[in-house]
Amino acid sequence: MKITIVGAGNVGGACASFITAKDIVNKILLLDLSKEKAMGKALDIWNASQLLKNNTKVIGLGKNEYIKTKNSKICIITSGLIRTTGMTRDQLINKNAVIIKEVTNNLLKYSKNALFIIVSNPLDLMTYVAFKELNISRFKIFGMSGLLDTARYNSYIATSLKCNPKDVQSLLMGEHGDTMIPLLRYTTVSGIPIGELLSKRKLKVIINKTKQTGGEILNMLKTSAWYAPGAAIANIVESIIKNSKTIMTCSCYLTGEYGLNNVFLGVPVVLGKHGIEKIIELQLNKEELNKLKTSSLKIKQMMEQLS
Repeated sequence: MKITIVGAGNVGGACASFITAKDIVNKILLLDLSKEKAMGKALDIWNASQLLKNNTKVIGLGKNEYIKTKNSKICIITSGLIRTTGMTRDQLINKNAVIIKEVTNNLLKYSKNALFIIVSNPLDLMTYVAFKELNISRFKIFGMSGLLDTARYNSYIATSLKCNPKDVQSLLMGEHGDTMIPLLRYTTVSGIPIGELLSKRKLKVIINKTKQTGGEILNMLKTSAWYAPGAAIANIVESIIKNSKTIMTCSCYLTGEYGLNNVFLGVPVVLGKHGIEKIIELQLNKEELNKLKTSSLKIKQMMEQLS
């Protein structure tokens, strides 16, 4: 079984590395505009195979070698631009939309039955662009968002409580951005409701920090995060390959769920070998539902900026 990752930058490289460490696929194809970059990262990852006790071969490809991705089980798209000084949000959206359309068409040409995971930003919007371009089942394409946001949220809770991050269970919904919604009713630490462990003031600080993490890392590194996104993608791939039916939040296309239509939004789903096996509809209260609608509205406003 093989998978393809488009984009050999920091996120694509980390993604390939984390998936390789799990030793769950035979081959990873890492494709980039720069074949040398893709080949260099692939070689570096392969050199670690004996140390990590895995046998996943990583191969670097150039932009004209999509034919070698034929019959990929999963296609992961990490390519795209980061907003730079002087670039408007509209310009970023439309430039990345062009990239996503080109990449998805090239992949679909050779892997018509593949599952597609979108990582490029703005994530929910780029997943929508890819979906419209691919014209495939909505259960076969989704965005990596909620899993990353949840991991960040959980790490800050663990830091605040000085506990093991593995003991924190939570659920986030909505946009991969400022209107994401951490659901406090579904947040526990070893089964203890978070409200019994942290004050509302402290939780508000943690929620705001979760929302600002992407920008904070961007300011520090002058580029986007890659370790946590790479690990999140690897966990999604593992759930698919092992058909483990894991429940996690992904950006998926809604057609009436939660009263929302024609929008990609982070909601809890069951992931298995066929992609999204089920979209879970939680019994949200009025406040939570209003926040979800606000998050949906923001994404739809961005959709209007697509030329």
